[in-house]
Order: sequence, then C-alpha cells, then structure tokens
Amino acid sequence: MNAERWILVVDDDRHNREMLGEALTRTGFQVELAVNGEEALEKGGSREFDAVLSDVKMAPVSGMDVLEAFRRTTPETPVVLLTAFGSIETAIQAMKHGAFDYITKPVNLEELVLVATRAVEHCRLVREHRDLQSAFSDRLRAASIIGQSRKMVEVFKLVGKVAPGRTAVLIQGESGTGKELIARAIHDNSPRAARPFVAVNCSAIPDSLLESELFGHVKGSFTGAHAFRRGLLEESSGGTFFLDEVGDLSPAGQAKLLRALQEREIRRVGSNEPVALDLRVIAASRRNLQQAMRVGGFREDLLYRLNTVTITVPPLRERPEDIPLLAEFFLARYGSEKEIPVTSLSPSAMRVLGKYPWPGNVRELEHVMERAVALATHTLLSVDDLPPEIRDKPDGGPDPMQALPGTLSALQREHVLAVLESTRGNKEQTARLLGVSRRTIYRLLDRYGLGKNSSDPSGDAINSPPR
Repeated sequence: MNAERWILVVDDDRHNREMLGEALTRTGFQVELAVNGEEALEKGGSREFDAVLSDVKMAPVSGMDVLEAFRRTTPETPVVLLTAFGSIETAIQAMKHGAFDYITKPVNLEELVLVATRAVEHCRLVREHRDLQSAFSDRLRAASIIGQSRKMVEVFKLVGKVAPGRTAVLIQGESGTGKELIARAIHDNSPRAARPFVAVNCSAIPDSLLESELFGHVKGSFTGAHAFRRGLLEESSGGTFFLDEVGDLSPAGQAKLLRALQEREIRRVGSNEPVALDLRVIAASRRNLQQAMRVGGFREDLLYRLNTVTITVPPLRERPEDIPLLAEFFLARYGSEKEIPVTSLSPSAMRVLGKYPWPGNVRELEHVMERAVALATHTLLSVDDLPPEIRDKPDGGPDPMQALPGTLSALQREHVLAVLESTRGNKEQTARLLGVSRRTIYRLLDRYGLGKNSSDPSGDAINSPPR
C-alpha cells in the first residue's frame, strides 16, 4: 500500500478551502483542492483518493451530489461532509446516504484531522480486506493441484524453490493442465500471498483495449471512458500479475508489455503521470514460445524477461497414476453436493478413466466427474454413469490402478465394490458370492461410507440390515 494518503477537499469558499487544505497538509496528508462540486467529480475521475472532504452547500453540484457520485464510482472511498452548525436534518440525510462522517461549522481543526485520519485508515482497511478476500478465495482453487507421479513431484519441487522470491516464471503446458493453478500456488506460497493475484487472459483482450485494460485510463481519455479506472498492472502492484496465454499477444501488445516490465512503471491512457509498479510477473502459454521466437512470432527480449525459470506441466496422459487421485478429489467435491451423496467410484469405472487419453487434461476430467455425479442415481459411481465417448473408448493405455500400492483393507474394499457392481447392488447375491453373511456386507458398506440412503434391486435398504 502506498504510504501517501490523498484527500480531496471540496469547498466553494476560497478561505475555508485553503484553511482546510493547509491544516491537513501540515499533518502529513497529500491534499488536492476543488473549487466546486463539478471540479471534484472531474478530479475523482482522474485520481483515486483515500478520502473526500466536501462542503454541503454548493451549486449547481452540492456536497450530497458529490457523495452520491463517489459512492457510485468508488464506494470504498469515504466521504466526510461539512454541515452548517445545528443542521441535524442535513447530518441525518448525509449518514443515510452513506457519508463516513460529518463535521459541523465552524470547523475545529483538531477534529478535522482526527476524522480525516479515521477515514483514510478505514479506506485502507476496506481495500486490504477486498484484496485478502480475493487472495484467499483463489487459494481454494489450488487444492486440485494434486499428484503422486514423478513428473508432478518435480513440478511441486520447482514451485517450492521459486515461490519465496520475485523471479519471473514461465509456465508451459497444454490447455487444461492447470497452469493457472500452478501460478496461484507460487503466489500463495510467496511473501506476496496476502496481496492481489491478478490474472489476465491475453487471448481475450483485443488490441484496441489492451492499453486501457493493462495500464488504466483517466476520465475522458477516449470515447466510453466515463470514469477514472486503474489498470490490471496497477491493481496487482504489491502482488502477482499472471499473464495467461501470453503467446497470443500481438507484436504491438508485446512491445507495450515489455516497456512496462523493463521500466517498472506505467502511464494511464490520457495521462503523462508515471505510476510505479511493484509486482511479480508469472506468464503461461500452451504454445512453445522458443519456437515462436525463432519464426518471429514472439519477441526475444520479452521472452528472456519472462522465462527466468520455466516450469513445464505434463499432460494427464503422461501421468496416469494421478488419475485416481484427481478422480477421487473431484468426486468428493461434487458428490457431497447431492441430496444423496455420491461417495465412491467402482473399480471398473476407475479403470475406464485410466485408459482414456484425456486430450482436455485435468479440466476435462473435472467436467466428466461433475457430469457423472450429476447423472448418478446411486452412491456408487459406475461405468454406466460415464459419458459414452469415454466408456466406449477402446483400451489404450496403462491401468492406473496397477500403479497404486494398496493396503490389504484397500484391496478388500475394491474387491467388495467390484462384486457389488457386478450384482447391480444386490447385497444378498454379493454376500453369497463372497462367502460372507449379509450382515458382514452391511458392516463393510458402512465402513466404506456406503451405508446410508441407498437401496438395492431386492428392495433392502443398505442402512437396514436384517435382524
């Protein structure tokens, strides 16, 4: 957070305006003066203020108009109103419309400084809370970066090594492999974790809007610029800026980005005032940027700026031993949302998942599991619940179940569930095939989390064993 504390003072009385400005400047605030409400709105469109101090009685734009405008465009900016002494009606209206506080005239300068300090501190806390909420909600997404394969373990090691610094990182991998999740993991394990993580998809921003999106703009700088706006680079200052699909940037976009990264400052569209940046840059691409550079499709100097460390995320087909872990993770995520939870995958369904090549990688697997859970009618997810293009795919790959070391109880569980599936959920027939009593089957199903709210074709409820 910038140590400077900017306050906008609005008063159409020159003497009052200068007196208030001088008192605030003496106590360490940065002050901007506006001679009336119209000028206040113009200044609010070109700079972000930490607080606004405005007289009420002004024409044609009153202090209440100023309050409503700031509440609409930058609701986190506190507005303090100056009201005539004893005008309790005005004070009530001000608070009802969202004023942070009000000060009665004639102004007590000590009270002024105290209220201004509280307002600025309130603004800082609101903005930090907003950033923290964004950061911590984003962390939940990184939970699906799981794996036990050698290739993913190497990725995790690299994340652990680069996270503490501010080194630029380039993440390469096919679509759906989780490149943004890796970027978030680096951010979440860095000293910048409490600051913003701002992601931008370079392929989704047309050239005509690139400068405005990345650098921001001032009010009136182009058609449609109705208010001041901070750019994404400025929003991420102090945190991490993630450039997804950076290889899709046009040559002009690459040049503008390179200049900002080299100088560590930007200029908003329509302004000559430089804005310093403190950020870490992480980029990602599904394309091979080295190859793109050799054919002239990507700037060499920008590539060297971005790829101090390169992390390559392997496709899912190259780490089949991670499929069971991911499938169980997504099953737990989506299965618990149903009225009757889906709690388990049959061994045959897991084998089908393991033999599919997953051209869409982890993202495709997640969508398949979400769909299968939504359509499942039993607590056990079977092959029939999987999409036809997956269950009808010819065998063509290693069975990930063979790669899993298993305890005796885990092997017993898989065998019981496989027999249960083969009997279409008939517990009596399952018990007969396994050579155990029905009570034993019920006890095992309870242990596996399948003993509630389910029925078999014979009409016996799983949670109602025979007495």
